Amino acid sequence: MDEPPEKNLRTALFVVHATRGVIRDQTARRKTMFVLLVVALVLLFAGSTLLRSILNPRAHPVWFILYWLVCGWLTVTAMLLALFDLLVVRAQARKAERLLHGKVPEAQNPDSPRSTIDQ
Repeated sequence: MDEPPEKNLRTALFVVHATRGVIRDQTARRKTMFVLLVVALVLLFAGSTLLRSILNPRAHPVWFILYWLVCGWLTVTAMLLALFDLLVVRAQARKAERLLHGKVPEAQNPDSPRSTIDQ
């Protein structure tokens, strides 16, 4: 009846490793965002057409609330992944810019403040 604690630990470790993989890999992160948004849009379409009788807020308020919580959760998760992706891309661009400025000699870089002072 009850699962042994070892089984729960394995599940938790799997979830942690899967989450790390999605967060660290840019391609996986973007594919996950796309899938989440597609699922949310399909649910939105199905809720307004196919599931209309089941999601009637007066007849089935619990299903209605649960349905919209799932749609909102998927959308917010995709938005947070997008925000994280944007921050990671900006950080990578700043790092690349710092590396580039460090490798270019200052005499050849007309934008550097030292090259104008030395002349």
